[in-house]
Amino acid sequence: MNWAQLIPELSKTRKVIAIELQGHGHTPFSDRKLDLATLASDVEGVMNYLKVDSADVAGYSMGGSVAYKLAIQSPKRVKKLVIISSTYKSTGWRPEVNNAFKAFKPEFFNNTPFETAYDAVAPDKTKWPNFLEQMLAFVRTSFDMGDSNIAKLPMPVLIISGDNDGLDKVELMKTYQLLGGGIAADLAPMPKSHLAIVPSQSHVGLMMQTKIILGYLDDFLK
Repeated sequence: MNWAQLIPELSKTRKVIAIELQGHGHTPFSDRKLDLATLASDVEGVMNYLKVDSADVAGYSMGGSVAYKLAIQSPKRVKKLVIISSTYKSTGWRPEVNNAFKAFKPEFFNNTPFETAYDAVAPDKTKWPNFLEQMLAFVRTSFDMGDSNIAKLPMPVLIISGDNDGLDKVELMKTYQLLGGGIAADLAPMPKSHLAIVPSQSHVGLMMQTKIILGYLDDFLK
């Protein structure tokens, strides 16, 4: 979702390691069950392979949940954490989103831009049906990484959300409060974590706002 536009811009000022998760992009399909803990360990494995002790980590949607899990599992590996339109628990999504996850059927995604993008780079195009089944099983699985684990995150966190991106904004504000935000900053020091709500944006539309996201990233990561 628009990383092709963001990565070249980010690369102008920093080293960028773009990871395509299991079954995504150029990464081959695997029968291994999609699981947040396993995917987070995969990211850490890439860091180990590249001899990267720690890095700023950003994730969008599913990738944001994986980023949360990595920060919880291995906090010393994450300098700053950026979460774009994502959550650390199923109830962070609005009920209609979770209901949609349950109602999705594989045929909904056939002959769509998602299938076109898959076919363009996947090592084995015939795995599309298998990949869909795996992803649908993943999004239907409830998860909760724990409020207490979020409250213990030591690194600064930037949360970017569209005002209509499907996230429950009451829960999102609770998340920000767990990170030390939601205070009266005229009366106390500004929190190290930031929250950005982008107006008139859906889940998919938010990620297409390259300049806006870059602006937030540049300010937060500098």
